[in-house]
Amino acid sequence: MGLDTQRLRAETPGCRAELVHFNNAGASLMPQPVIEAVEHHWAEEIMSGGYEAAERHAGQLQATYGAVARLVGGASDEVSFFDNATRAWQAAFFAMDWQSGDQLITGQSEYNSNMIAFRHAEKRLGIEVVLAPDTPDGIVDVAALEGLITARTRLIAISHMPTNDGLINPAREIGQLARRHGVPFLLDACQSVGQMPIDVKALGCTMLSATGRKYLRGPRGTGFLWVDGNALDALRPHALDIQSAQWTDVDRFQMAAGSRRFELWERNVATQLGLGAACQYALEIGLENIWDHVRGLAAGMRGMLAELPGMTVQDRGVEKSGIVTFFHESVPAEVLVAALRDEFGINTSVSNTQLTRRALRARGVTSLVRASVHAYNTPEEIERLGASLMALADGKRNYRELNAGQPV
Repeated sequence: MGLDTQRLRAETPGCRAELVHFNNAGASLMPQPVIEAVEHHWAEEIMSGGYEAAERHAGQLQATYGAVARLVGGASDEVSFFDNATRAWQAAFFAMDWQSGDQLITGQSEYNSNMIAFRHAEKRLGIEVVLAPDTPDGIVDVAALEGLITARTRLIAISHMPTNDGLINPAREIGQLARRHGVPFLLDACQSVGQMPIDVKALGCTMLSATGRKYLRGPRGTGFLWVDGNALDALRPHALDIQSAQWTDVDRFQMAAGSRRFELWERNVATQLGLGAACQYALEIGLENIWDHVRGLAAGMRGMLAELPGMTVQDRGVEKSGIVTFFHESVPAEVLVAALRDEFGINTSVSNTQLTRRALRARGVTSLVRASVHAYNTPEEIERLGASLMALADGKRNYRELNAGQPV
């Protein structure tokens, strides 16, 4: 059974306006079941109190762990919730028992926030950060990465889908070599969870972090961490409270079982329920259906952009994601993004080029336009993007002018 795009659009309030939303790699439009889950719980908190509302929905709250587990192919006790993916990722990274001289291997297109954490740990803890080279296609060179592993290698950390390259890194192959060498593998799956089928066991990762707001279509301020149950004993959470540990004596405590040891007690219950609803919604639609639709749309968008004068598609990789990046030879990305949004009703985003993109920087390109598609987007919206870009080049200034004489 294929994807019913019209149903998805009908269930997405943001699609009912003239808006075209191509900023799904930033934050997707939430579907009605997610909105209702959040709003209903907030309404209960307002009327009866936060603790009381949470107690009434304890079973539903517990079910959110199972929804995430089904989404990524893990077990519910291997899942923990956070207020964002950065905290989830850092909870795993800083739970490693880092010692001075330990080595970390990452990729050239690693997410910049993660790279800051690496450099921070390098200065603070004395670890060594090693960048694996790319293949000519732009993905992590798995064979070269394997050649970098030494007795000091404590972790391999890779972004599954970089934020602005359009590529998909070979996570499964990296997971296989990590297992062969007995090295933990931390996968940042912020862009891939909700966009494509994910199976943590097949990928071979030890830890996986993801956000709710991107392709999962959940609320902002939500994220989760999955940790292989077999790896928990080697990790030491950097913060504990009454959620992540329990007193066993006057001055003794025991960490919580499973991945709950990474959580803190206070949380936004409404948005966690919303994230659970987003996971369930994605599972009901089918990740294969979503992925097929997204790949087809993105390929069509790349083809359309390649034919526009002055435009250059910047995506790399063998297999490409729903994230499309491009730039114009004379119009800055910031100007294009603002005009598309304010004058044509099309949401895209500005994406700064990675520090390692030396070829782009040499050409004076320091930022790209990022247009990221999702299951509720359509070929007609891609045509509208192309027409709007051409109209900008021709001096037309807004959506109304572009569609003069046509029904809007």
